[in-house]
Amino acid sequence: VNQPRSRENMASKVAIVSAVRTPIGAFCKGLAAKSAADLGSVCIKSALERINLPADKVDEVVIGQVLTANCGQNPARQASIKAGIPEAVPAVTVGMVCGSGLKAIELGMQSILVGNSEIVVCGGQESMSCSPHVIPNSRNGHRMGEFTCADTMVTDGLWDAFNNIHMGITAENIVTKYNITREEQDQFAFESQQKAKAAIEAGKFTEEIVPVTITTRSGSITVDKDEHPKPTTTLEDLTKLRPAFKKEGGSVTAGNASGLNDGAAMVVLMTAEKAAELKLEPLALIASSASCGVDPKIMGIGPVPAVKKCLEKASWKTEEVDLFELNEAFAAQSIAVANRELAIDKSKVNVNGGAIALGHPIGCSGCRVVVTLLYEMKRRDAKKGCASLCIGGGMGVAMAFERK
Repeated sequence: VNQPRSRENMASKVAIVSAVRTPIGAFCKGLAAKSAADLGSVCIKSALERINLPADKVDEVVIGQVLTANCGQNPARQASIKAGIPEAVPAVTVGMVCGSGLKAIELGMQSILVGNSEIVVCGGQESMSCSPHVIPNSRNGHRMGEFTCADTMVTDGLWDAFNNIHMGITAENIVTKYNITREEQDQFAFESQQKAKAAIEAGKFTEEIVPVTITTRSGSITVDKDEHPKPTTTLEDLTKLRPAFKKEGGSVTAGNASGLNDGAAMVVLMTAEKAAELKLEPLALIASSASCGVDPKIMGIGPVPAVKKCLEKASWKTEEVDLFELNEAFAAQSIAVANRELAIDKSKVNVNGGAIALGHPIGCSGCRVVVTLLYEMKRRDAKKGCASLCIGGGMGVAMAFERK
């Protein structure tokens, strides 16, 4: 049994020694036959194999997943067992909507720092394609008439429970609050697609992606590239799209919003001292983390207080950070966060495109942005990075990373 750490050891930094993600699958396309736990298990196996770490060395598994209806008990535990981690190792599923994957990393970090665990696998997994329709109130009896099904992808993942509105309307609320034009949103979306196109053509995602093989009656299919990017998209194409959420006077479209997607991402955590003992070179150390609450009606602004609090805890100034990965739930909220509020140099933000181009498997994205950030920091030998996401229900979560 691990003993609680002394006050001196509490100052140890937690290292990320392995990071991997699946390709991001398009809605009901290449990865749709795989459950979230299946996708998560692929990542866990790969994350451990990349550093030659035996599965029985893992002390704990923490995985974010938003859409758990009809998935069976504790999908994190399912992914863990499917990946070959021993039954004796506990696993927990984290639900913090779009921030779930990043919150899982924070919880893993905290478990290590208090001495509960030495090595933790953390991340996020999601299959929006597999999310079922359900029949609400079916247990109460229904004497006559038709039942109406509810889409759990929408009700549990994309709908604000406090104001009874779609996440897209929260983006429209930000449009109004910050006076963001349709032209600004479409330009932002176009640039996201162009950055993703350039990154894919340069092979920048190859190292971070583990291929997923799907067995069918006619043989095996391997998905090894992100399916959501639309590299041929033009600015003119985007301007022709109709508003998706606010039909009259709206400006948020399917083109300037993130997608519906499937995917998983995982990291392996341990102290820097443990990494040195195992002769593993960390991708980065966790410098700080923070979560904050905001008005649910403008949930997309959540990264603003979260990033500020996170950087303050790290004693960093915004301009010191070399790279940011700020999840692109919507172009509107991304503009409000990075441009209007945090005033970040755009050349530092989502340099390989974001969720508008790559996709947004909601429970996975919190870890996906970390994986992408760490590999880009490695390529550039960047010393400081920050990842953040807005969260449905009105929150933000952020984490800062440093490389020596």
